[in-house]
Amino acid sequence: MTTTAGSTEHLPPALRTEALEQLLTERGLIDPKAMNGLITTYETNIGPLNGAKVVARAWTDPEYRRRLLEDGTAAIKELGFGGFQGEHIVVVENTATTHNVVVCTLCSCYPWPVLGLPPSWYKDPAYRARMVKEPRAVLSEMGLELADDVRITVRDSTSEVRWLVLPERPSGTEHLTEEELVPLVTRDAMVGVAKVAAP
Repeated sequence: MTTTAGSTEHLPPALRTEALEQLLTERGLIDPKAMNGLITTYETNIGPLNGAKVVARAWTDPEYRRRLLEDGTAAIKELGFGGFQGEHIVVVENTATTHNVVVCTLCSCYPWPVLGLPPSWYKDPAYRARMVKEPRAVLSEMGLELADDVRITVRDSTSEVRWLVLPERPSGTEHLTEEELVPLVTRDAMVGVAKVAAP
């Protein structure tokens, strides 16, 4: 394809997307409010809610937890979540002594079926570069302070393997049901940049 004046071929994908959205809006083909609502739904509701259901099941069902840690993709499919960007999900568990955090140094590979759309900070080059080199400092800047004796492992997502963190269950939630646990689980905890707070 030949580049012509006014073409967006040379622009980065984010700017090309913006230009396309503006064009569709100007022509009355999309409503910006509806588009923003749709993005918010996938970014914060549907995807992360699916992942929260997976986590809550693992916290309350030891057999499911075992299957999840052995074969994340298959166990997640048991709950009906899978498909595009949901292939090859490996689940790792955070404990009192081990903390996993996910990054994608080359792109923004992300398990959409269980986390929704990736947040902007996840795709930010600074996050991707710094988390690998100085995870404790970056986590601290994001509001997560870990004790010096907690071992941090940075998991690098790729198109072949997408990581999901099974957060540590907060103390004081032993009496809660699976359904009551779901709202406690956040997207950030399943990426490993936060912990799940007790209610």
